[in-house]
Amino acid sequence: MKALLFFIGWCLLLVLSWPIALLALVLAPLVWLLSLPLRLIGITVDAVFGLIRAVLMLPARLLGLGR
Repeated sequence: MKALLFFIGWCLLLVLSWPIALLALVLAPLVWLLSLPLRLIGITVDAVFGLIRAVLMLPARLLGLGR
């Protein structure tokens, strides 16, 4: 559904202003490539916080306080 809305929006932009639509078509993969490192950093930070939480909650889980 998201891809369909993106396509309809792009077609509308193509009708209204074709140079901007073509520029968006060319720049979309570049923006995606630039956002990849930020996504990897986000996944890494989330994993580190998950590890810290697991280590801090380990004594409570061993004592059975989570049940």
